[in-house]
Amino acid sequence: MNKNTLDTYKAIFKKFVDWIRGNQLAGVTAALVLIFIVSCFISENFLTVYNLQIMVRSLAFVGIIAIGQGLLLLLGDIDLSVGAIAGLCGVITGKFAVTFGVNPILSILIGLLAGIALGMFNGLLITSFNLNAIVLTIGMQTAYKGLNQVITKGRTITGFPKSITIIGEGSIFQIPTPTVVLLIVFILMYFLTRKTFYGRNVYAIGNSIETAKMVGIKTKKVRIISYGICGFLAGLTGILMSLRLASAQSSIGEIWVLPSIAAPVIGGIATTGGIGSITGALIGGSIMGIVSNIIVLGGVNLYWQQVLNGLIVVLAIIFDSFSRKLRTH
Repeated sequence: MNKNTLDTYKAIFKKFVDWIRGNQLAGVTAALVLIFIVSCFISENFLTVYNLQIMVRSLAFVGIIAIGQGLLLLLGDIDLSVGAIAGLCGVITGKFAVTFGVNPILSILIGLLAGIALGMFNGLLITSFNLNAIVLTIGMQTAYKGLNQVITKGRTITGFPKSITIIGEGSIFQIPTPTVVLLIVFILMYFLTRKTFYGRNVYAIGNSIETAKMVGIKTKKVRIISYGICGFLAGLTGILMSLRLASAQSSIGEIWVLPSIAAPVIGGIATTGGIGSITGALIGGSIMGIVSNIIVLGGVNLYWQQVLNGLIVVLAIIFDSFSRKLRTH
């Protein structure tokens, strides 16, 4: 290798390092691009239209609930009952639309309102009694799961009207409808957290709740509203999945708790609050979606899939940690 070529490579590497230092999302974005490129070589089916539709549809469910959890993590809070809320809101929607014969759209609105109420109830308990969010929401997760079983008696609710199942099953210009919903949610939440007074309050509370109180921010109100938004997005995810399956099942949402936390963390949102962005939650969810997809395409043994998923999460976090160190030096 001659000196000119070596100098060129050094210059490219220096620009890459400078980019990482100057961009909070650079590390995780680079990881996403790298994983996508590698996936293209691993399986010839990865870039097919059919597989990409499957992948982005799956991303929609993880992405929406991860954005809600990401909002709470920005505050330094967390909600481990999001999966149970998702399942319960799907069941409530199904109960009104199928069992009670209520207008399908109204039934969806009732399910979404239930999500807001359940989330705000969590926030109200946590802020009113100064409770540990992890412990409280673990308890509420069990309560919501129990309520789900009481309503369904363990049975699946079927017979959703076709007029609303199209929301979960259909596509717009070959883009799955749930993915379109995800994009709308992302745009709204990005605007809310980055361009509004409420969003500035969220970051202020995440950085220091005591300082936020001193400058007059109504921390209790902001936290309760944030739990309500997270509950709304969890409920929306559960309803979309129910419409996708054309049935409401008590098990919906059970596997979403870990991804809802892992995706924002992979995307650079600190669990201590105040650091990161909703964009990071979406990128983190995309990384997890691609990895899960390529594991399936690769025919990896079912028992090894969770092992590989966990290792990928750890590697992505290490990569992001490396990028943070570069930015601080």
